[in-house]
Amino acid sequence: MTQAASLAVDLQVVCESPGIPPDAKIRFWAGRALDVAGTSLAGGAEVSVRLVDADEMRALNHEYRKINKVTNVLSFPAGEIAGLPDEAPLALGDIIICAAVVSEEAAAQGKQVADHWAHMLVHGMLHLLGYDHESDAEAAEMEGLETRILVSNGLADPYLTI
Repeated sequence: MTQAASLAVDLQVVCESPGIPPDAKIRFWAGRALDVAGTSLAGGAEVSVRLVDADEMRALNHEYRKINKVTNVLSFPAGEIAGLPDEAPLALGDIIICAAVVSEEAAAQGKQVADHWAHMLVHGMLHLLGYDHESDAEAAEMEGLETRILVSNGLADPYLTI
């Protein structure tokens, strides 16, 4: 059984925007990131994915990162929760995606909207699994993994310039 099969996704869509992928695609890409990252989760895992508008994303980015602008994706790792039984699903955290920004970026970068959504979901999941891009070495590792996940599933390398 893959790790993705034991991943519970709490999906919250609180905005309207063209191009939002179906629930099954959101679950698929979150699961692919979990599988390819090789994280072993004996009791399964849970993640929340919230799709928001620009106002909510700006407010979250300002509150938690002190950056007063809209961004494409934010990830909030849950951290360890003491006292849970070993067989309990691991709470990975929350991924917040601004639907409008994903659509705008895809158009500006000449990408398919569905492909950019896949990238944002994979990117957010990898952050929850401990990957980051603060240093050049971290960025190379994380971007390499993102590329491997997306390309192995038939999408283009998201870091190739057009």
